[in-house]
Amino acid sequence: MRTAIITHPLCRRHKMIADHPECPERLDAISDRILASGLDLSLLHKTAPKCSMEDITSVHSKAMVEQVINTLPTEGLASLDGDTWLCPDSFKAIERAVGAGIMAVDGVLAGEFDAAFCAVRPPGHHANQTSSSGFCVFNNLAIAVKHAQQLGVNRIAILDIDVHHGNGTQDIFHDDENVLFCSLFQYPFYPNTPIENNEHIVNSPMKINSNGADLKQVVTNDWLPRLREFRAELIFISAGFDAHLEDDMASLAFVEADYSWFSEVIAKLAKEFGCKGIISFLEGGYELSSLGRSVAAHLRALVECE
Repeated sequence: MRTAIITHPLCRRHKMIADHPECPERLDAISDRILASGLDLSLLHKTAPKCSMEDITSVHSKAMVEQVINTLPTEGLASLDGDTWLCPDSFKAIERAVGAGIMAVDGVLAGEFDAAFCAVRPPGHHANQTSSSGFCVFNNLAIAVKHAQQLGVNRIAILDIDVHHGNGTQDIFHDDENVLFCSLFQYPFYPNTPIENNEHIVNSPMKINSNGADLKQVVTNDWLPRLREFRAELIFISAGFDAHLEDDMASLAFVEADYSWFSEVIAKLAKEFGCKGIISFLEGGYELSSLGRSVAAHLRALVECE
């Protein structure tokens, strides 16, 4: 697959309290591993544009957007919730994090590339229509999905593989039957969302110490039959890598080979039913070495899918 990586230096300017796990060094770890692996030569490197305010308000309430803007400090830090802070440059990062998804959708639909990974921060999947939470300010992926819908894409699948449930994304698309939402996550664990399943929501809670074999069982038995039936025109992935064995944010036991397997399976499935493309967004992943290795495994699987 022709695969793009979309990022911007300003995404490193968003900072929170000292020793916060969602730190600028996460993007450095990813770029360093991509370079060290030689994978950079196989990727299309794109610079994320600014989003518009209309992009953000396609998903989030004006009151929420105003709250974020009014909370931005002129110096130091300001808290949005107990886990999420803003610094003076945070909105510069946010504009590019959202803009990366807009560029990814436009690029895939224009035939520039077949897949895109948005290496951006702050992440997004805990943010719903009216509130920021869990390190997430706005929901980057959901805004990109709305953009794709506005451009005429009718059936969209969202696959969330972060160790935490994608509660914000589920809230946003809860009543949209044209969006298939599949989320695996450690359970019980933050954000402690009630488990709900219906015709277009597939939640797959996983026990502590679940590993690659458990991942394969969930994807093979729970997700693939629903995906084949749904036949999405576009696939989005909330690509959290904090379920890795080395990441002490949680207690699952995935390794790079598991992320590679998952990415390969989804890429082959996308080709099977003529999907327009795959767009993934960085969500969690806080142990820097395993994060870099896992992202490289994800990207290599996309690049090498024929």
